Amino acid sequence: MKYLVNPAMLITVLAVILLCLWSLSGNAQPSGGPYGPVAVTYEIPANAAHVYYVAPNGNAASQGNDINTPTTIEEAVKKAVTGDVIILRDGTYRTGNLIFNQGITLQPYKDECPVLKGTYIADNWTDLHNGLWVTQWEHFFPSAPDSWWVREHNILQTPLFRFNNDMVFINGRFLQATGWEGLVNENTFFIDYKNKKIYIGTDPTDKQVEITAFNSAIIRTTGECNGMKSDRIGPKIKGITFTQYAYRAIEIEGTEPEGLANETNYGKDVVGSLFENVTITYCSRVAGYFRGDKMIFRNCKISDTSTEGVYILSSNDVLLENNIFARNNIENITGYFPAAVKIFNQCHRVVCDDNLIIDHPNSNGIWYDVGNVDGVFINNWVQNVGTNDYSISTNHLWPSQNGFFFEISKGVTVAGNVFVNCDHGMMILNSCNAKIYNNTFFNSIACIGRDGRSAKGDHFGWHPSTGPDVDERIGHVFVNNLLTGDAGFDRPLLFVWQPDMLCSKLPDTPMEKIDNNVFLTENRSEKVPLIIWSPVKGDSCQLFAKNVTDLQKFYPDFNTNGLDIKSDFLPYINPVLSDFRLIKPSAYTRYATKLPDNVSSLLKLSKKIKPYIGAYPALP
Repeated sequence: MKYLVNPAMLITVLAVILLCLWSLSGNAQPSGGPYGPVAVTYEIPANAAHVYYVAPNGNAASQGNDINTPTTIEEAVKKAVTGDVIILRDGTYRTGNLIFNQGITLQPYKDECPVLKGTYIADNWTDLHNGLWVTQWEHFFPSAPDSWWVREHNILQTPLFRFNNDMVFINGRFLQATGWEGLVNENTFFIDYKNKKIYIGTDPTDKQVEITAFNSAIIRTTGECNGMKSDRIGPKIKGITFTQYAYRAIEIEGTEPEGLANETNYGKDVVGSLFENVTITYCSRVAGYFRGDKMIFRNCKISDTSTEGVYILSSNDVLLENNIFARNNIENITGYFPAAVKIFNQCHRVVCDDNLIIDHPNSNGIWYDVGNVDGVFINNWVQNVGTNDYSISTNHLWPSQNGFFFEISKGVTVAGNVFVNCDHGMMILNSCNAKIYNNTFFNSIACIGRDGRSAKGDHFGWHPSTGPDVDERIGHVFVNNLLTGDAGFDRPLLFVWQPDMLCSKLPDTPMEKIDNNVFLTENRSEKVPLIIWSPVKGDSCQLFAKNVTDLQKFYPDFNTNGLDIKSDFLPYINPVLSDFRLIKPSAYTRYATKLPDNVSSLLKLSKKIKPYIGAYPALP
């Protein structure tokens, strides 16, 4: 008897088998999603003490305890206490400055999609008959750069009006601010603050023009408000979109140390905040300032922000997983050191696991900045952070745009990540004990550096005192990584750096171990070094190594079990479609070494998995 095989069915079966085989590899490597908000039909928590229903057209006089008689969100926030749930009906809430100090829950009704907006509609325009339209406005948010911004270095790239927090949208499209009426066009607007006028260059007839009217959406304060004292319990916010706020959408208040401090002295003002399936977009400065221990961001989308997206300060045991962080610094402000996520000032044990960090040409990605301890950065996909189409300087690493940035901090595990087409995929700067395992770098430099920056006379005062001192920036491990560059990539794959002035003081490498790494390049020019490294003995202190053998002349033990080859193609399944699994991973597993137990545990690796190279385990 003959059996006919349907080719389409065969392909489907083979694909399912392949996926099942890959699933045996455990949870290491970026998952591929779902990232960002997922569709959820929300049920009312069974343990809710009280339930308040709110709607954009709710009646403030209503108690809001019945779905058919909703109250306003403003009234519900005033009344709710810890354990209460506020259910938002569908629609747009043009509101802001909602202040509370209780551990309340805000979530949609079932699968509806409530949106909180910080703008009002502007519908009273005068045609000046010269290509401009003008309206009177009463809600303004002028601002200025922070005191540490260096005007002399940045004023030509960043005019002062860019620091104002007012925004204008036409049919949802963000307009850039400009400095006078003569520069207004279909993409820009101008504000005459003295006369309270706003000018646009698009005919507003039959269009929705929105202008900022609120500084923030929600403030979870630590002080007394609504007749109540804070109970130190964080809010739970789920399934809500926040957009078009002049300064930030959300702020969780809390204590911030001004100098080296013990973690028991901060992070306790608001504990356990949860943000799940939340979207925050188009805030003129940051999506939000977040403080407090045991905070979770899960399946959120943070995009189209300015100086920062998520700003986490002085908090411990924080988790960010399955989020999307996209398009920060949309105003291209220079001198402000932007980041899609800033983890700042002595945070402990902040875990970034399986997030999508993408499309940040003018911004860093995720930045652990100043005094952080025991960070974990695993299984993340980091792509198009900064650009790599310019020549790098060999005299410094910073300023730069880094997919992952760990600065002036102690202890981090970086494992299972994929870095694609970044300025620097990873930068470890003035830090100690970075353990870097099983990452894939494609057209993205891996950087580790230290300089003479210390707390004495620093531009930011106490900041360097919270991290390791100059001679303590050691202990880095770089193992099982896959570093690749295609034919158009004319940069080194690995850059270990310190300035010449430090070479007599710090003649030894900051690296504790570098081994079992694979360097693969496609038709690489002989003029481009594979590795730039310092310190090395000699007059220049810096080595431009064409291959690993050049490095081993100074450090014989480095990468002795690794591989360095050039070829006519890179052995990925399909880099054009961002499939960075190796075609024949088993060909490279013999160069890999067993991971430490703590790293295997973080990556949730099956015990069946043999040592492997890069972010993707080989099939068993």
